[in-house]
Amino acid sequence: MLFLENPAMVRLIDLSHPLEHGQLAFPGDPPVCIEPHATIAAQHYNLTRLSMGSHQGTHLDAPYHFYKGGRTADRIDLGQCYGAAVLVDLAPASALQPGTAITPQMLRRHSSAFGLGARVIYRTGWGRRFGRSDFFESYPSLTPDAARWIASRRISLLGMDTPGPGADWLQCHRILLKKGFEIVILESLANLHRLPRRFTLVALPLKLRGVDASPVRAMAIVRSNAGERPAAPRRKDP
Repeated sequence: MLFLENPAMVRLIDLSHPLEHGQLAFPGDPPVCIEPHATIAAQHYNLTRLSMGSHQGTHLDAPYHFYKGGRTADRIDLGQCYGAAVLVDLAPASALQPGTAITPQMLRRHSSAFGLGARVIYRTGWGRRFGRSDFFESYPSLTPDAARWIASRRISLLGMDTPGPGADWLQCHRILLKKGFEIVILESLANLHRLPRRFTLVALPLKLRGVDASPVRAMAIVRSNAGERPAAPRRKDP
């Protein structure tokens, strides 16, 4: 695991999308409102009013999102959100096609990444669509069988560059967040094309008492000699 005691030995890669006023939200979620509440001109200081859903932008889901008695964002084990992580790139130098079903067979090729307690981030290339309405449509999705396979591996955290783990969102979330598994789900990640295979992940939730999810400022800590991957070439969107 990497630490920050010697900053000269590490680099930080921002894995979060920015939050901004009027940003598109998942269909049915509250709109994003980021507006001045006080200004230097009027009150001699700046203060901003924030209003948005708990699942806006880069965020994590807690078990309470789908289970009444599940852990809330402030009760998640922070050890799940910080530590050694591995990238599973499902579309190296490219992107999965819209509607691609991510099956157990696709994931078994990367079985070594899904060890007990692991933090796994998978890349589909979908994150390039963030900020567009089609980001929430036909994104590559885990099948329920793939979600069950992941849960059976008893990992700690599952992250992705899509707005959720699966188009069958109800079933996929319930499988991953179920008591006995309680996998933290980290959604809408950015810049996964820049990651080496192994890195240290930091994705801590705000200490929002009793809520189902929280925005995070996710980042990767990599050794300065790890060789950050060059940006994958951009293909014309289908």
